Amino acid sequence: MKYYIIAGEASGDLHGSNLVKELKKLDAQADIRCWGGDLMQAAGGIVVKHYRDLAFMGFAEVIKNLPTILNNLKFCKEDILQFKPDVLVLIDYPGFNLRIAKWAKEQGIKVIYYISPQVWAWKESRVKLIRDVVDKMLVILPFEKEYYENKWNYKVEFVGHPLAQVVKEFLQNNPVEKDKEHPIVALLPGSRQQEIAKKLPIMLEASKAFPNYQFVVAKATSLDDNFYNEFLKGYPHVTTVKGDTYRLLSRSTAALVTSGTATLETALFGVPQVVCYKGSAISYEIAKRLIKVKYISLVNLIMDKMIVKELIQHELTKENVVRELETILHNKERIQQISEDYRSLSNLLQQGGNSSEKAARIIVDFVM
Repeated sequence: MKYYIIAGEASGDLHGSNLVKELKKLDAQADIRCWGGDLMQAAGGIVVKHYRDLAFMGFAEVIKNLPTILNNLKFCKEDILQFKPDVLVLIDYPGFNLRIAKWAKEQGIKVIYYISPQVWAWKESRVKLIRDVVDKMLVILPFEKEYYENKWNYKVEFVGHPLAQVVKEFLQNNPVEKDKEHPIVALLPGSRQQEIAKKLPIMLEASKAFPNYQFVVAKATSLDDNFYNEFLKGYPHVTTVKGDTYRLLSRSTAALVTSGTATLETALFGVPQVVCYKGSAISYEIAKRLIKVKYISLVNLIMDKMIVKELIQHELTKENVVRELETILHNKERIQQISEDYRSLSNLLQQGGNSSEKAARIIVDFVM
């Protein structure tokens, strides 16, 4: 069968790659064309558009890049029509994917959404469109099933979170001992240039307060090394890794993490963290008025309580980062509480079993 998969971000590339692997196990004749990245391509998908050309962050950035986005939509529709897939699989990335879903439904193409847009946080009106144009929704957060079915009378399937299985397998296959003499603090500033430019300088400044720790920046594979070099000048004690974030997290004692999927990955590795967010002033002011959730990190959202500290916008200062990092490095009671909460989180996310395998089975059965 022919599958057309669209992922528009680094996290979508990761989840998409594992989905591609499982689809190929179940369907030996699978022909998979996709929008994604290096991981999806390595898994066997034919990538026609890389996510680094798609990821625009914030309201102001989207408006500035509107002509590019419209051209991408046009190209995508033409490419789908030429490929003639048996099913269209959309992974998160709602601003783009919901437009494609509506169009695909009009063309009579089956539409499955894997990893729901965060409609419970903002733009809740999108649920009405989802009900109309998405044939099957596969959700990965436990509370999403209740949200869709109880509030919107829309049946969805909870498949578990794919990261839980990914991290579990990594730890099983890559045993490592942490450096107790020179403990590592991981810096995960994100994958987009705009967010890195806002947050990495603050993280680097905070590192000066901890001379007995190794600070290591996880570089995004989609960005050139020269982009980082400008920020790293004057910080000879800070090193970097690229394409090896999981190994870094497995060796780390603590982490400074940009909001998003990375907060969940860090938690699944059992690493105490401080969540850092800072956007453009315009984007932040708009988002503050529209977003309805209590927290910005997935860790806190899923557990519905403040497990990890969030430093947002004006709160993200060198002084605050230093204070919070000091706490998760040296306060034993706080470290123990985070560890216990992380275990509860991991158990909750694995209720559905192997998420990628389960999602692939549902997709194949649906199309057949």
